[in-house]
Amino acid sequence: MKRILNPETLTSHGNIAGRKAVLEILEAGMQAADPYNNVFKLMRVEGHKLIVGYPAFEPPGGPQSGEEEIDLNQVGRIFVLGAGKGVQRTAKAIEEILGDRLTGGHVIDKHGGEKILQKIGVTFGAHPVPDEGCVQGSQQILEMTRDLRPDDLVFTIICNGVSSLLTLPAPGISLEDVRQTTYIFQIEKGGQTIDLTPIRNHLDQLKGGKLTAHIQPARAIHLIAFRRRTYKDLMHHRINRWLHTLPDYLTYADAVDSLKKWDAWDAVPASVREHLLRADPAQETLSLEDFNKTRFRIFCTMPDELGMLHAARQKAIELGFTPHVLYNNHVMQPEAGQIGKFVANLAIHSSASGDPFEPPCALFGRGEMVVTVGNKKGMGGRNQEYALRAALELAPTDNIVMGSVDSDGTDGPGKQFIDGYDDIPVLSGAIVDGSTVARARELGLNLYDELKEHNTSPPLYKLGDGVIAVPGIAMGDLSVTLVLGRGSYIPT
Repeated sequence: MKRILNPETLTSHGNIAGRKAVLEILEAGMQAADPYNNVFKLMRVEGHKLIVGYPAFEPPGGPQSGEEEIDLNQVGRIFVLGAGKGVQRTAKAIEEILGDRLTGGHVIDKHGGEKILQKIGVTFGAHPVPDEGCVQGSQQILEMTRDLRPDDLVFTIICNGVSSLLTLPAPGISLEDVRQTTYIFQIEKGGQTIDLTPIRNHLDQLKGGKLTAHIQPARAIHLIAFRRRTYKDLMHHRINRWLHTLPDYLTYADAVDSLKKWDAWDAVPASVREHLLRADPAQETLSLEDFNKTRFRIFCTMPDELGMLHAARQKAIELGFTPHVLYNNHVMQPEAGQIGKFVANLAIHSSASGDPFEPPCALFGRGEMVVTVGNKKGMGGRNQEYALRAALELAPTDNIVMGSVDSDGTDGPGKQFIDGYDDIPVLSGAIVDGSTVARARELGLNLYDELKEHNTSPPLYKLGDGVIAVPGIAMGDLSVTLVLGRGSYIPT
């Protein structure tokens, strides 16, 4: 199944050869961002035995290694619990592998997809700011943990987007309190997700390892649809702060510091400030000491060698482009427009001089960008902002094409914070080139004004440069810039 749904539109104008190449590379990356097949590598049923284990998915340095045989005759019930954008793809594989042995479960996916599960319940919720669906789904998950027994087996699944979708406010905190805090911090202030996480963890009943505490005394197999990390990193490093089935070392004080760091402390609801200052130990996140008392295995099912960037790089090589990875992490989180401008100018310089990269080449970025919108209310997303800002730099060129997509198929909040635009779909990203600005001018579109309003979806859709994609799992943003050859550059 193709992920990108409008290839004909995207390649009907501008540098058609370059656009087709970018499209193939992005499609290859998005196809690889699918954990479904990887789950079949991880587990299988042979007779009355469930065999779990795959070397590429094991966190190096963990307390257990190798395949493990679980006697299904000794297992009571089997549940699947989880949340994240595209979480159903992992859950569906488990459904198919276990068949009638699966008791049930519940997962929370992002609005926009379709229910594909049979025995596992599905609730759809909002991202990046949670809604009532997130709370209802979390309540369903919590309810399923009420009477778990030592002979029960629980598979947990988490992937990007879990921090919004898995939302069950702590006592004294309302959903609206959480919504306002998230919006102020991440949308208005542009705070990084990594700094938002300690706040979310301490306003919630399930985040920060609390879900795992509720699962006890059952046995847990934690599936993380994310890049493989060492066991030490998963347990101790800051990468674990959003992996909500694992322990959390962050504190209420860290949450307070994050709000003050991004100048959001006085702006969030008073109930949030009071809750964090009260620092109720009963609502503290799960410590490493308590986590180690549980029975568990951990598998990271999206290692780099099977992932999005690897597949995209291989496709670029196949098409004759030398690949260069400019950045590949979820920690940097640059402003989308700024990094789009920078990469465009890097490509222009390489085209003109062969420095720092000799054409034909492909420049890659992978991670998670941000957009600080303040009080603006446009429709768009970070990948669209990246591409549209880059297009302004590419106007004098004819041999550079840039594309960027969110791997989950829905870039940004879409229509969550804006009314109207009913005729415009939620885009996954965009493909732009040197023709984008000229075509916008012909249509009477002022791209500078649209960027000021962070209103990128309407112009990109009208230009035929917006990528429409099938929703899937979230593995961050994938950006590719193709410098097709040497060329001159005439500043405008």
